[in-house]
Order: sequence, then structure tokens, then C-alpha cells
Amino acid sequence: MPWNPDLYHRFGPEREAPFEDLLSLVRVREGLRVLDLGCGTGRLTARLRDHLPSSTVLGLDRSAEMLERARPLRRRGLYFCRGSIESPFGRWDLVFSNAALHWVEDHPALIPRLLGLLRPGGQLAVQIPSNHDHPANRAGDQTAEEEPFRTLLRGFRRTVHVLPLADYATLLHGVGGVSIQVFEKVYLHRLKDAGALLEWLSGTTLLPYLDRLPESGRERFLGEVGRRLSALYPESPVLYTFRRTFLSAFLPEELS
Repeated sequence: MPWNPDLYHRFGPEREAPFEDLLSLVRVREGLRVLDLGCGTGRLTARLRDHLPSSTVLGLDRSAEMLERARPLRRRGLYFCRGSIESPFGRWDLVFSNAALHWVEDHPALIPRLLGLLRPGGQLAVQIPSNHDHPANRAGDQTAEEEPFRTLLRGFRRTVHVLPLADYATLLHGVGGVSIQVFEKVYLHRLKDAGALLEWLSGTTLLPYLDRLPESGRERFLGEVGRRLSALYPESPVLYTFRRTFLSAFLPEELS
């Protein structure tokens, strides 16, 4: 799935606000070994490194386009590599992920696996977009179900992997997590108009569809989604509510 770093960062302040809230959940200690899953362009990974004194942070992402942007940020204590969230490795004091896990399947298996990467006393801190049922997000799904897009996409439909809040709490407790926090926060984004909302969605939610469409069908698909959004939000500005799920849990200092 090709990512466009410029398009993604076009709404920088809106996308960075949840990172700051996730960062506030991190227990700051010196000399941590940190894994940032889905690091993207590395800009926020660098801020994570600055927040944690004398720590070593590795940013992991599968997008070559994003990692190309991250490369100039590399320095002592801050590194990047290409890899999959589904196959993490190593032992860490902090496993951190901001706005990436919603792309990964099977959270009942994934969340215990991530907690299992921690050293005793380590922390898992995760923010997951959970806005899949918002009318604006559904506009892409509805368009994909109509012709000619249904045929062009061979029936593909974006899959939702995010679980209910209580399920995450139960999962974390079941694999030995302590000091568990699980909550949802709603962000209110004031976008210029329906066209700006289409830009937002084009940089994330619509990517699975755009990636599978032939080049000749992408502009037509975006045009149809844009028409739906204009009907939903005819006024300017557009107030776009965005729900995000936050998880934090620790392993006990002494494992039994």
C-alpha cells in the first residue's frame, strides 16, 4: 500500500495531537530500549526519543516511502528499519505505537504478542484510530460497493480490525498486564470544507481502495467519494469528529 508522506502531513497538527496524548501516558525513565511500531516519516519518533533521556529508539515501518523521509533524522539513539508490525522482534522497555495498529489483523493475537515483547517492568503504549463507523469513513465503503468500483476492486472491502474497549482491557489483563488503562477520546477537527475532508481520507482510510484500483479508476473513485462527502457536509467549515482508542499496560517488575 503506497503512502504519500506529503499528503499525510498536510494535517500535521490534527494528526499530532493524539501522539501528544499518548506520550503523556508513557512513564519516563532513563536508558530505555524503545520500539516504535508504524513510525512513518519518523518525525514523531524523534520527538519520542527527545522525551526519553539516554534511551535508544528503533522506528519500524513497512513503507519505503515513509522511511525515506525518516532517514535524515537518524542519529545516536534513534534508528529506523523496514519491517512488519505483525512480526515484531527483540525485548524492549517500551513498545509504542501511534495510529498504526488499525491496519493489522487479529488484535486478540496481536496485543498479547506485543505485551510479550516487554522486559519485566516494561510498558505497552498504543493509540489506535477507531473512527471506522463515522459517516465520512463509510462514504468510501459505500462507493466501493457500487459499480464499476465493485468489479474493479474484485469485491474487496476495507476490513475493520479494531476491538471494543472492554475487549482490550480483558486481553491485557489475561496476559499479565498491570496498571491497565483503556479509554477512547474524541477529537474535533475543523476542516475547511468537504474537499479538505476528502484529502484527509485520501491519505489514510481510502488507501486500501486506491491501492487496488487501476490508475484509470482512482480519480473517478475519489470524485464519487467527494460527491458523497459534499452531500453529507455541504457547509464550510466541516467539523470532523475523530475517535481514537488508547491502551497502556505494564508487565510486573517480577514475573512469576
